[in-house]
Amino acid sequence: MRDEAGHERAGDDRAVDVVERSMVKLRRGMSRQRLGKAAVREHNLPVDVQVLHVVDVVDEGPDHDGQEMSVGLVAARLGVDASRGSRIVAEAVKAGYVRRVASQEDGRRIHLELTPAGQAVVDATRRTRHEHFAKAMAGWTDEERAEFARLLSRFVRTYDG
Repeated sequence: MRDEAGHERAGDDRAVDVVERSMVKLRRGMSRQRLGKAAVREHNLPVDVQVLHVVDVVDEGPDHDGQEMSVGLVAARLGVDASRGSRIVAEAVKAGYVRRVASQEDGRRIHLELTPAGQAVVDATRRTRHEHFAKAMAGWTDEERAEFARLLSRFVRTYDG
């Protein structure tokens, strides 16, 4: 493979090119919210896909000990501004999937947690994603799945996008 200047590219560069193109395709598929919409449809969930994203983020929990799930953290993870984050968190609260709770660290602050209904939504969407990913890897050996899981986890941990 040659670069834009016509120089032969090293094997490592070709691998990075393949990863880059694959990630673009994956991002495009995810940006269409295909899995979220599938979960809503397959489990007859009365929830907007944006609220599903909030529920997923709250389920992930904080990044480190001492951190609490806040509207700001949800907004940051979703890549939206604080006012948009506040609106979609409010939708999740209104729908009964997330609740606001006084902070144990500082009673003036509020953190977010899932309600039982929110946990049910998380469980349903995880089942849908699991089924879709298992279908995509149906012809893979157990070793291939384990290696892919290891490498993808490593990539996500070290990628600082």
